[in-house]
Amino acid sequence: MIRKQNGQGIVEMALSITLLLFIVFGIIDFGRIFSAYLTLNHASREAARVASVGGSNEDIRRIAVEATELMTSELVKVNISPESGRSRGEFVTIAISYPVSLTTPLLDRIVPNPFQLKNETTMRVE
Repeated sequence: MIRKQNGQGIVEMALSITLLLFIVFGIIDFGRIFSAYLTLNHASREAARVASVGGSNEDIRRIAVEATELMTSELVKVNISPESGRSRGEFVTIAISYPVSLTTPLLDRIVPNPFQLKNETTMRVE
């Protein structure tokens, strides 16, 4: 005996669209996080280079924020170690952090939202 299967296609579509959208939003979030990480990596290298050639703390922070121009500048945190007294031959470390808010629903149950990115670069003072 054959039963009517009018709603079967709609149910299958609803289940597969939900999974597909979750995967697509996950890929988008991963791309946003990876892009932000690469930007932080570039910014920390630029700021460390300024620090290694004798730049002031204000110059280092300005360069780091300028290198992250696509990000919200108020959320970019720059830490310089050591803060002062950098002499030739010593190492200076620039650590930059930035929170990336996730857009994928239910992903915040797996990873923290906002996802905190950190990057650190160490260079020798010239």
